[in-house]
Amino acid sequence: MRTAVFVSALALAAVVLTPVAASASKEPTPAPTVDYPVDVNGLGGLALETVPYGSHKRQTMDVWWTPDGQERPGVFVIHGGWWSSGDKKSMKEIARGYADMGYTVFNLNYRLSGDAAWPAQRADAVAAIALARKNADQWAFDPGNYVVVGFSAGGHIAAAVGTYGDGINGLKGVVGMSPIISPLRAYSDGEKTTDAAKRKLRTAAIKLAGCGAPKGKCSRVWASMEVAWHASAKDAPMLTVHSDKEFVPPVQSQLLKKMMGQVGVPVTVITAPGVNHSTEVYREPGMAERVQAWIAGRIG
Repeated sequence: MRTAVFVSALALAAVVLTPVAASASKEPTPAPTVDYPVDVNGLGGLALETVPYGSHKRQTMDVWWTPDGQERPGVFVIHGGWWSSGDKKSMKEIARGYADMGYTVFNLNYRLSGDAAWPAQRADAVAAIALARKNADQWAFDPGNYVVVGFSAGGHIAAAVGTYGDGINGLKGVVGMSPIISPLRAYSDGEKTTDAAKRKLRTAAIKLAGCGAPKGKCSRVWASMEVAWHASAKDAPMLTVHSDKEFVPPVQSQLLKKMMGQVGVPVTVITAPGVNHSTEVYREPGMAERVQAWIAGRIG
C-alpha cells in the first residue's frame, strides 16, 4: 500500500507518484584499508576498516567492530551537509561512541549531489547495507538487527531508506536528527523567507533533484524524494529530533508521523527548545542518551 499527499501549493496534484527505482551498486568484495590508528585485528578491543561498497570514490564506509566472535546489532551512520558536502570523518566521534557501546558501526560516505542526482544517495545507503549484510560474519554483525541514524541531509537519506520499497530486511528502526523529511516543504519554505539557511536548503534541494523546480517531468523526482509519500506497513519505526525554531522545523516530521501512522508504523517526534540543528541538538544535555535508549529498545 502506498500513500500520497496533495500539495496544491506546488501544483503537484496531478503527479503520479510512481517510485523512482534506485539501482543499488553491485556488491563488491571488500578490500579493507586501515586509515585510523586502530589495529585491524582488534587487539585493542575494537577493529576498524575502511571498505568500498561501490566503484565511486565516495562509496566507502568505515566499519567499527569487536572481533570477539559475538554477533552484534548494527548502527549505520549517515552524515549531513546539504546533500552537497560533508564527510564521514565528521561522524567519527559519534560512530566510535556507538562502537564502544558494543554495536558494529558502519559510518557511510555517499555520492554528493554534485556527483549524482537523487536517488543516488538512497541507492548508496541501500548498497552499503547490502554489503554489510552479505559480509556480516567478517564484522561480527547481526544482519537481521540494525538501525540507521542520519543527521540533517543524512537524516533525509536515512528516512528515505526507512520507507524504501516494502521494507528492508533486518532494519529495525531509523533515527533522524533534524531530518529533511520533505524537500518539497523545504523548497516552499525557502522561496520568500529572509532566513539564509532556509534559502540555502531550497537551493540544495533543487540541486539534489538534478532537474530543476518541482514541475513537469521533474515532479516525479521530487515525489521520489518525499519520505512520507512512500510509507507502507512494513517500514521501520522512526525517531526524529528537531529544535522548535531551527530551519528544518518539526512540522516536517509531524507530516511523517501522520502518514506513517495511517499504515500502522510508529513515529516518535522529539522537539527541543531553541535553534540547534543536527549534531548540535544531538549533543544537547541528555539528548544523545534519549536517542541511544530508543535504539537500545529497538535492537538491544
